[in-house]
Amino acid sequence: MTHLLSQRWPWILAAVIVVAVYLSTIIEIHVPDVDPDPRPIGTLDDIRAFADRDDTNVLFVLIDTLRADHLGSYGYERDTTPFLDTIADRGVRFARHLAQSSWTKCSMASLWTGLYPPHTGITRFNHALPPEAEMPAEVFRDHGFTTTGIYRNGWVSGYFGFEQGFDIYIKPTPSIVPLSIRRENPTLTTQGTDLDLVSTAAEFLRLHKSERWMLYLHMMDVHEYTYTAESALFGTTNLDIYDNAIRHVDDVLESLFAELGRQGLLENTLVVIGADHGEAFGERGLEGHARAIHRETTEVPLILSFPFRLEEGIVLPNRTANVDLWPTVLDLMGLSFPDEVDGVSRRDEILAGGQRESGVPGEEPYRAFAYLDQTWGSRGVKPQPSVAVVEGPLRFVVGKEHGPWIASLFDSETDPLERVNLAKKDPDTTARLKKIAAAFRDEPSRWESGPQELQIDEMELNQLRALGYSIP
Repeated sequence: MTHLLSQRWPWILAAVIVVAVYLSTIIEIHVPDVDPDPRPIGTLDDIRAFADRDDTNVLFVLIDTLRADHLGSYGYERDTTPFLDTIADRGVRFARHLAQSSWTKCSMASLWTGLYPPHTGITRFNHALPPEAEMPAEVFRDHGFTTTGIYRNGWVSGYFGFEQGFDIYIKPTPSIVPLSIRRENPTLTTQGTDLDLVSTAAEFLRLHKSERWMLYLHMMDVHEYTYTAESALFGTTNLDIYDNAIRHVDDVLESLFAELGRQGLLENTLVVIGADHGEAFGERGLEGHARAIHRETTEVPLILSFPFRLEEGIVLPNRTANVDLWPTVLDLMGLSFPDEVDGVSRRDEILAGGQRESGVPGEEPYRAFAYLDQTWGSRGVKPQPSVAVVEGPLRFVVGKEHGPWIASLFDSETDPLERVNLAKKDPDTTARLKKIAAAFRDEPSRWESGPQELQIDEMELNQLRALGYSIP
């Protein structure tokens, strides 16, 4: 706190937020008619030498509730993401990327720390990251970057420890929703839109464009099914409205990139675009998220956009996970991630053009995990953890979905949608992966103190309930 109060710029930024909130009430999304991308053409040699640059910034955009298979670049037939598809075509796309939970706080704790949920211990509604946790923002700040986080989801508030390493960490004051925006949300809604993030970010960039910075934006319009009349292209079912919201956020992202271009920052900013979890639409009789950890709620996009365009974008076809995100980004930047994390840097695979196989003869296949305590929102109830083990094309899921405990085994090579349960047909593989899942579930926290347990008051709980979560 002393560090924060001793600086002038957080107070200047706080003042301009008031202006930003007003501007966001009158700002309309402007999508350029021509290709606005001024970045030079780059090569693998430019990626290889990227760590030697001393002028680069990092913009991390987290799109809450964005499942991968609803993006054109991931094979979706609807035109939901024309701008993101272009960015992916000119950058790096992680084709098989796993979130570590289908609930935001649990997932984001793993993403930021590079540790799986049992190792963070952040698995229930009252858990918070302890000071012992080492966060990427701390690494950037210690290397002279100005660090700012702007978020709209209460599960990643500073109250839960996510502010560690940020010079300033704020939830923008919601503006009056522009008349062009429709809200057709099957859950409860909150005020404001992602335009609030963009307008506040624009002021941050204006103030700090001559410095090196790391900026985190946590978007919520897809989670809240918010869209504009212009993005209402796909119908009125829940799934249609979700796609409308994705198309709307794609336009918002294009405006954000245009702002980077106007301020001369596209050519020295690494943009990272990811998601915390996906969304279910009745595939297994379940709707929404934070209830199960099958492919529809854990397969998410990850796209890297360098300060240069790649003539042929790179696609990593092998399995990756959100725990790999910051080890990879920091490695690309020439910075070190804390030791003893579960994630690994994918820089070498990017430099290999994404063509490296997931293993070599005799080597164990890469294995990733997802986790959800299905009683995360209940008080005084014994945990009921679900675990997913993803190994090559196989996904083993053990959890309590509609009442009884179910063990499911899927093979995405023969069943891309993972609807055919092979557990009884392949008892040997089922038994092997069940043993791995049980061992993973019981692993202890990596922090001596474990997670902090907070007493959350009713006002804070009501703010979280307003996101559509059921907390008794």
